[in-house]
Amino acid sequence: MATVLNELESQLTHLRQEAQDAIANTTTLEQLEQLRIKYLGKKGSLSQVLGGMGKLDASDRPRIGALANEVKEVLQTALDQKRETLQAAQIEAQLAAEKIDVTMPGVYIPQGHTHPLTSTIERVLDIFVGLGYTVAEGPEMETDYYNFEALNFLEDHPARDMQDTLYLPDGNLLRTHTSSVQIRYMENNDPPIRVAIPGRCYRRDTVDATHSAVFHQVEILAVDEGLTFTDLRGTLKVFLEEIFGDIQIRLRPSFFPFTEPSAEVDVMWRGRWLEVMGCGMVDPNVLKAVGYDPEIYTGFAAGFGVERFAMVLHQMDDIRRLYNSDLRFLRQF
Repeated sequence: MATVLNELESQLTHLRQEAQDAIANTTTLEQLEQLRIKYLGKKGSLSQVLGGMGKLDASDRPRIGALANEVKEVLQTALDQKRETLQAAQIEAQLAAEKIDVTMPGVYIPQGHTHPLTSTIERVLDIFVGLGYTVAEGPEMETDYYNFEALNFLEDHPARDMQDTLYLPDGNLLRTHTSSVQIRYMENNDPPIRVAIPGRCYRRDTVDATHSAVFHQVEILAVDEGLTFTDLRGTLKVFLEEIFGDIQIRLRPSFFPFTEPSAEVDVMWRGRWLEVMGCGMVDPNVLKAVGYDPEIYTGFAAGFGVERFAMVLHQMDDIRRLYNSDLRFLRQF
């Protein structure tokens, strides 16, 4: 047994010296990890040496165990110290390689700007939020009920025709106006309500300088007890003066299925009357469709195309400029 004891002691001493030399000479963290596995891993050299302890007398095992623990602690300390040294050297090398020369000229990155459509919508919503309105949005893919039926469109109304509405194979459609969100909002909220609704809309339309198959709208809806057409006109006057300044406005009789009475709104802009939006008092049938009692509540609504406002405010001659992503045009904003 003395021979086995001496052999194990010799192996442990040789293992410690060999491992210390290897650790001292390693140059990378990857190599260091391989050495840790080689000497201290579950199947490493130290475990293999300790596998021979079964041949020892019980009285000799504590001696070899203590020596093995000492070797393990020495090697673990050497590994930790070497790892710290290599990590510090790696950081220094990385800092040296990534050093920035502050005397070199910078790379010019042009500053981005808000798209004129987005800025117009934000400006409009800021005004209505300041008047106490809440912003609401809804889905662009709609059902016939929300887009037409609940808004008092008759079965034979021209707007339902294929030449105006983009129908989908599943029977749904792409909304033709943001008025559908009025119905959805009223279904989930009790009066009084004041809501501003921005969104993208779709219609089958010939694309030219003033028309697009995809366009943006902003609508407002207010429902409360005792609202009158005078409240509607006053609200629109405040809004339009915030947009265009101190201007004249006029309301002309018109027709919309979901408002009665209805009107077109014009502003005196650069010496001529310019149509800018439609409006009216909410039709009692629309109120009934969402469970409001028209004997108690009245409401008004108004809506306009954002593209029209953007074109007027920025003196654009072609609506297609808003969608062409031409940087020469967009840089002006």
